[in-house]
Amino acid sequence: MSIVIGKLAVKNPVFLAPMSGVTDEAFRLAAHETGAGLVVSEMVASEELVRERRDMVRRARGGHRLSPFVMQLAGREAHWMAEGARVAQDLGADIIDINMGCPARQVTGGLSGSALMRNLDHAITLVEATVSAARVPVTLKMRLGWDERSLNAPELAKRAEAAGVAMITVHGRTRCQFYTGKADWAAIRAVREQIKIPLVANGDCASADDAKAMMQASGADAVMIGRGAYGRPWWPGVVAEQLNPASGRKQPSLAEELAILLQQNDETLRLYGAALGNKTFRKHLGWVIARLYERDLISAEQTMAARAGLLGQINNDIVRQGLRQIYDMASDSVGLAA
Repeated sequence: MSIVIGKLAVKNPVFLAPMSGVTDEAFRLAAHETGAGLVVSEMVASEELVRERRDMVRRARGGHRLSPFVMQLAGREAHWMAEGARVAQDLGADIIDINMGCPARQVTGGLSGSALMRNLDHAITLVEATVSAARVPVTLKMRLGWDERSLNAPELAKRAEAAGVAMITVHGRTRCQFYTGKADWAAIRAVREQIKIPLVANGDCASADDAKAMMQASGADAVMIGRGAYGRPWWPGVVAEQLNPASGRKQPSLAEELAILLQQNDETLRLYGAALGNKTFRKHLGWVIARLYERDLISAEQTMAARAGLLGQINNDIVRQGLRQIYDMASDSVGLAA
């Protein structure tokens, strides 16, 4: 199943969602190389990108290594969204995604992210400015609405399509829900009924069965996996393969998982430098350990020992050796069960 965004065809309908503090260049490279249909950058503040704030420039990396390269921009002023779009293109963006879905208070407090869904007239001025400045397809990510009394995603999507947006992604919660409860996939169908461009469903997708159910309930053409990819950047590709063989990749072996994670560690240190890179990789390592425990590949005692020994470790050589040892224990567990 091919999804076309503007004139760009993507290889499968399972995408990696943009997640601040998670989908940096290192994580996106791992997901891209292991079969995700599309990977999206962390949210990049448009004004700060134009002003070349260091952390925003770092978030915007990937243009020479990812294809297609999708950069997500956030902002509250049309001028800066347009200027940010121009900079994004100069950095190699093939697609520009507009963030109207982030629920974080530090974002909505600045009248960006999902706060824009409280004023659709203003939201559309940002869409129009971005589309006018862009030579590449512009997409839009949103929630169902600000709260249960303002489920205005269908109206925003319809107006965004009319303004030139090439794809819509909807997270099946309101902003006021944050990440509580269960995403309402069926509620996304109201957006499907208003637009002809591709629709992506997001929220609580953790398996191929979830992806099938999401698309059936919502009428979406594709799904985005967010927290379901924690600790396993290969997971969108695996889900894609399970939906449609030869479109993603098969579940990697434990040895292949280890190789992917060691490469992610290398890329993380290259992106941030040794000290900050080691600190940044800790959360990923914590998720990796948790995933192995969830799969009954390491015991509770081994899990506690690994977390205690590695998550505060500042020597990255020890971190890498510890990661190898964890996977050795997991492999031993598989051997004993065989």
